[in-house]
Amino acid sequence: MKKISLYSLLGLAVVFASCEPEFENAVTDEGFYTSGEANLGNFVAVGNSLTAGFADGTVYITGQNNSLPNIMASQFAKAGGGEFTQPLVNDNLGGLLLNGTQISQTRFVLSVDENGNPGPAILEGTPTTDVANQIPGPYGNMGIPGAKSFHLLAPGYGSLAGVANGTANPYYARIATADNATVAGDAASSSPSFFMLWIGNNDILGYATSGGAGVDQTGNLDPTTYGPNDITDPNVFASVYSQTVDALNASASGGVLFNIPDVTSIPYFTTVPAQSIPLDAATADFVNSNYALYNTAILPGLVSFGVITAEEAAARVVNFQAGINFPVMTDDDLTDISQVLQGPPFELDPVTAGLLGQLRQANETDLVTLPAASVLGAEAVPGDPTTVIGVAVPLADNFILTGIEQGRVAAAGAAYNATIEAVAAANGLAFVDARSALAEIASIGVPYEGGILTDDFVTGGGFSLDGVHPTPRGYAYAANLAIEAINRTYGGTIPQVLIGNYPTITAANN
Repeated sequence: MKKISLYSLLGLAVVFASCEPEFENAVTDEGFYTSGEANLGNFVAVGNSLTAGFADGTVYITGQNNSLPNIMASQFAKAGGGEFTQPLVNDNLGGLLLNGTQISQTRFVLSVDENGNPGPAILEGTPTTDVANQIPGPYGNMGIPGAKSFHLLAPGYGSLAGVANGTANPYYARIATADNATVAGDAASSSPSFFMLWIGNNDILGYATSGGAGVDQTGNLDPTTYGPNDITDPNVFASVYSQTVDALNASASGGVLFNIPDVTSIPYFTTVPAQSIPLDAATADFVNSNYALYNTAILPGLVSFGVITAEEAAARVVNFQAGINFPVMTDDDLTDISQVLQGPPFELDPVTAGLLGQLRQANETDLVTLPAASVLGAEAVPGDPTTVIGVAVPLADNFILTGIEQGRVAAAGAAYNATIEAVAAANGLAFVDARSALAEIASIGVPYEGGILTDDFVTGGGFSLDGVHPTPRGYAYAANLAIEAINRTYGGTIPQVLIGNYPTITAANN
């Protein structure tokens, strides 16, 4: 009986096999998708950390494999795209060495503290990627973490000798073709047939993440005089941006440009609430009694002496209440009264005068940075409850981006974006409105197969544990935006990715 059944099944199999349709060619992606007028044979991506695949505070292999341009290149390959190369680091720890000495941290991983609260923690271990072991490019991925716009055209930015003294970038020094090479020059030397450019975030981001601890260099056309946290002059940006596009576009059939998102809408600025100091009524009354002299005598006295205006005095009044309060903080846009307070009639000691020098209470317009979570409410002098940061000791200026400082960031970002959009239009290039895309993620979230991508720290799926850079899932969303723009501009049918297939933050990623 078993033999009969077996033979019967074999017979049916032969029948079904004989009925299968015959295809002259195998079913593959080749020839199914097109790139339209774009030639994707040699794709080169130029930019900063957002192009390099930076995530969780560093560059590591998994992040590079899920970098924005690598995801794009994987889809380009289905429409005539060629090989895409990246300067992969050695490990999944991240971090860098310079001649054996560690110069940057390993990556963040999700950890749980002693109270059961999840949060980022540095992954223990020693990096194995030494920038002194150079692997000269150029590569398809020419994203250089930390690069500002003008760095792309700066000879010596990739000089290994300049890494130790901070005049060169270690990521570029690792792959530069020569000490005096430029990022844009190296990228253009490979004659890209198609390119992407996403640069400019760092021209305002460093100022923002440092709580405005830099200078707005608007009006200064010499970037060699800028500090690391300064805001780049918009005319400098416009000039170097246009030159970079011209260099990349010389050999290309086209390209895609990304504008600058609102850097203040990332989790680095939206996770820690400005109103964050809980006090009961008795404690609030006690604290207020300690500020009574400041509120009722010092501030009015300074107004009467013409040192500060009545408006500034009103803004500097400290008043705690029962409930959740705004912390006291240092604001370097206030008049520094520390020297005045040490003289008559106030005669305050230098320490107290220094604490009150530029003190005010935060308000709803201020943005508190993510690192502030580790110091708010802590004791500046361990064991001394009279030194609680945010109550008795002002939160340092570098932990807060004030409304005035946000205005400087917004003005520069708007000027950069006007340049980017104009250059895209003038050259017929594809354009990605990353600013609007991030605003959508921050406000309502972006639906994808099986979920919603948001900017919620740790849980939203869009941002990695540094609170600034995307997760692979976030980069996949950006890749889809780019592919959509490229198809629209060049008439292609490059397929998008399923962003839910890309990883995000989980304990398993550790």
